[in-house]
Amino acid sequence: MRRRGDRVAVVVDGEELLLSREDADQLRDSLDDALTAREAFVNTVGIHRADGGYVVERRGADSSGNRKVFDCFDELARLCERLPVEFTAEDLSASGLTAGRRHMVLWHLVEHPAFDVDLASRQPLTAEKTATGVVEP
Repeated sequence: MRRRGDRVAVVVDGEELLLSREDADQLRDSLDDALTAREAFVNTVGIHRADGGYVVERRGADSSGNRKVFDCFDELARLCERLPVEFTAEDLSASGLTAGRRHMVLWHLVEHPAFDVDLASRQPLTAEKTATGVVEP
């Protein structure tokens, strides 16, 4: 976006559009909302970031120790695909997750509708895949 007097010029698909400042602000906010999305579940939150990253965090937590940043949602999907049909938080250790992050990611896989994963047991925390596919969010 570039200013042109009291208007803002926006180039879309090679075509320049002149918008009022108010309309340009509204467009920017809409694009931000489209590129970043926050989904809250019972135990976890999933955040699609504008840079393409995907963050899993413990719901209600405010420290970085309660979140795991993936390069993209597909990275989390590939992690899920590599796990056995029934898996525990300990199985997530092989992917480099440590301590509470393993439990948090397991809970996220159970809660997120894109993953066909159900909770099998709370002690020890165990999940079970109910189908072989993963759908895009």
